[in-house]
Amino acid sequence: MAQLVRDVMTAGVSAVRPDASLVEAARLMRALDIGDVLVADGDRLIGVVTDRDIATRAVAEGRDPLAVSAESVCTPNPVCIGPEEEVGEAIRLMTTHAVRRLPVMEDGRPLGVVSLGDLAVTQDPDSALAEISMAEPNSERGGTPA
Repeated sequence: MAQLVRDVMTAGVSAVRPDASLVEAARLMRALDIGDVLVADGDRLIGVVTDRDIATRAVAEGRDPLAVSAESVCTPNPVCIGPEEEVGEAIRLMTTHAVRRLPVMEDGRPLGVVSLGDLAVTQDPDSALAEISMAEPNSERGGTPA
């Protein structure tokens, strides 16, 4: 039997409002030790903002992260997947669309995210990516803990 997205995804939704500042989004990422948050208006998914989006679409442009909204730098209308889809479909979507994360949606509501790391852990647990994904967070590399 094929493995389902529901079995490998990171359940739970880490989200910010569209008008949340990039500082708010970054602090949530730091607190949860994650690299992305959903941008949502209630249950309606607006987009996904990543740590890289903050760095390249705002900070590198000299924009004030306190004044810039998550919605303005997020990737809108992200490619999504359902929880009952097979893991192979998640891999195909990531490959086709060159993305590392897919919001998992059910009945129009976000349930969680499946990441490249999640798939590496389940598909090839001995790979370097899986080992990195399974490692405990290291607060020393990124500064002070949340």
